[in-house]
Amino acid sequence: MAVYTDVTDEDLVAFLGDYDIGEVVSLKGIAEGVENTNYLLQTVTADNAAPQSYILTLYEKRVHRDDLPYFLGLMDHLAESGISCPTPIHGRDGAALRELAGRPAAIVSFLSGIWPKKSTPKHCAKLGAALAHMHEAGQSYDGHRANNMSVTGWQTLVAQTRDQADDVVPGLKGLLDAELGEISANWPDNLPTGVIHADLFPDNVFFLGENLSGFIDFYFACNDALAYDLAICINAWCFEADNSLNVTKARALLRGYASVRPLTRREFDALPRLARGSALRFLLTRLYDWVNHDKTAFVQPKDPKQFLGRLRFHQQVDGPGAYGVSFEDVST
Repeated sequence: MAVYTDVTDEDLVAFLGDYDIGEVVSLKGIAEGVENTNYLLQTVTADNAAPQSYILTLYEKRVHRDDLPYFLGLMDHLAESGISCPTPIHGRDGAALRELAGRPAAIVSFLSGIWPKKSTPKHCAKLGAALAHMHEAGQSYDGHRANNMSVTGWQTLVAQTRDQADDVVPGLKGLLDAELGEISANWPDNLPTGVIHADLFPDNVFFLGENLSGFIDFYFACNDALAYDLAICINAWCFEADNSLNVTKARALLRGYASVRPLTRREFDALPRLARGSALRFLLTRLYDWVNHDKTAFVQPKDPKQFLGRLRFHQQVDGPGAYGVSFEDVST
């Protein structure tokens, strides 16, 4: 269970005293997630017999407190713009960010739905359109946060994992050094930028039936190339268990996105490089977690070899057509 910080009954009651959301009915740890402590909180008010559900999050050490106003403000902004996502609950003093059990903490609204355990082309098409709507809504958000998981961050992660890399996969150290050098020298620039989610894996996207009900977990959100977010989704949604690309899913994702926000020529041409970089990013963060894993911890790290296979795929593609679309498919 991804509960790193316990909350006592007394501390919870005192914490909720700053809100107008009623009295506690239950507090249950949420098993999914690896970055923060999450609880399902249910409360009841005097004028509503049915319990209301919320998510209580305690932000652990890997989330910087100074970044939290950006994340919470973004969720407020997106919700106000019609994007379905958790909405921060503000206390009587107007503040959404507080402290609980020695951790920064916030309550957000509960988002109904379940994440797809096996994605389909229909899921991917819905995801693409919803991502484009989020990108458009984010253009008017006045917050700014640099992407600390871009090239500079990858350089740090390579340095931190280089000595153990060959123990995980023979030859991985040399591959990482070579790949980092190649991508750093050729990383795309001058692409349209804005707010990106930066971690839109299936477990961060909820569906009700075939309809996308919203996005969650904005704690890697930042300002970067919009097409990089799309490349992350290719890696997260469009590969099968054997690391082969499902071209039908990739085509549905890209066309769904372009139905709302067409790609520029530069974005289209940059897709292979962006997808390659995003595969390296998740290979490195999973490798870091793998070699630094506390074997007594309940949460198990994810296998980095999955993204090594995807990186090798992107290294071999001869252009954006490998993802199942032409420029004409995504430019209008």
